[in-house]
Order: sequence, then structure tokens, then C-alpha cells
Amino acid sequence: MSGEPTKPRSGEVSSAAKTGKAGTLPETKSSTADDIAAFVAKARAISPHAAGAKGRLVFALDATMSRQPTWDMACALQADMFREAAALGSLDIRLVYYRGFNECRATGWISDSAKLAKLMSKIDCQGGNTQIGKVLSEARREAVASAVRAVVFVGDAMEERVDDLCVKAGELGLLKVPVFMFQEGHDSTAERAFREIARLTGGAWCRFDPGAAAQLRELLRAAAAYAAGGREALKRLSSSGSGAAKLLGQMK
Repeated sequence: MSGEPTKPRSGEVSSAAKTGKAGTLPETKSSTADDIAAFVAKARAISPHAAGAKGRLVFALDATMSRQPTWDMACALQADMFREAAALGSLDIRLVYYRGFNECRATGWISDSAKLAKLMSKIDCQGGNTQIGKVLSEARREAVASAVRAVVFVGDAMEERVDDLCVKAGELGLLKVPVFMFQEGHDSTAERAFREIARLTGGAWCRFDPGAAAQLRELLRAAAAYAAGGREALKRLSSSGSGAAKLLGQMK
């Protein structure tokens, strides 16, 4: 796909203009497995949380046709992420989604839950294959450019080469950016891939039941707490929320 940003579709124009351009995400060249292995030891010493920095979270969703009910649910729940982060400081969210034939887009950084909700409400799900590799590539670019603290992915399927995804996940692991893979349903292929992506990035994999808003809400709140306040914030939240405890129990 082209590396130049593309304008959002007509239904997305007004919201995208307020929140930053939405653009098609290009693939980027991945490092080799040897490159990753050679860099792991020293990369683990880097802190992902600069003092006084604003929390930044990449919020990625599968927007293929089967995902419409969960997309609507995530739209309703995203304000909880901002509210959770507000108690710790502040949070910017960059929405990334894929759908249709090779369409993968990202918004600008959004710090207002109402703006994010308005944007999400104008996006409809369309049939197509998964594009998780592009999501991971975008997260890696933003991790280097703007100090992303965490990535959340919500989806139910994986239709790509898992080894390719693992290389990209390993690169995020080197940057100490955990990916929280939240899986809806019980697809075994997706589960294996999601678990490995979470492991390689130092993140966590969690399953939620189809349509289970309360389960997804807890998971999103926990991810936002980590993005805004790091591991210590997640520890504090784990005493009162099972979602935070699930994440914390898996993170390295």
C-alpha cells in the first residue's frame, strides 16, 4: 500500500479533521530474527516511562464484518479508559483499525473521549481479512516517534503468517511496549497467535466472552491504567479489579 496518508472516507471526514488525519498504514521492513535476538539484552534495560510524560496508548480494533457488535460495545466503553487514566494523569489514544480489502487506518492522537466516540460512531465494519501485521508496524513507528506506552488489540481472528507477526511483536518487545491482546471468543488459531504476540512484547493475552461488556470494560481500564501510570498503577488497580490482575499476572 502507498506510504502517503489518504483522506478519510466521507463518513469520517468531519471527525478525522478534528482529531488528526486518518491515513492508510503502509507495511515497513522488519528486522531479522537475528537482529532482534542480538538486541534483546540491552533493550530490556530501557525504561518505557519517561518522567512526566503523557500516557499514550494505541487502541487497535478488528473492524471486519463479524466485529460490528463488538465495535459498538468498544465505542461505548472507550470513555472508561480516559476516566481511569484521568486519576493518574492524562492519556492520549490513537485509534487504529482495519476492514474491507487492505484498508487499515489510524487517527491522530486523541485526548477527549467524546471526540473518539464520535469518530468511532461514523466507522462501519466491512468484510475482509485480518491485518494485524499492519497494526503492529504502526505501533512500532509510534513507539519510536512518540513514546507509546502500550498497545491494546481487540479481535477474534488471525489469518496471517504467525511468524511474520512474531517478528514485529519482538521488535515492540525490544522497545518495551507491551501489547495487550484481548480475544473475543474461542478461535484456537487466534489464541495461539495472540498469546505469542503478548509474550514477545511483555504484555498479556486475555479472553472475553462475546458481548461481555463488563469483561471488556475491566480489561480496557487496566490497559489504560498501565499506559498512564505504568506497572505501579496496574498493581494498585489489581487489588480491586480482576482485569488488572489478569494483565499483571502475565507481564514480565
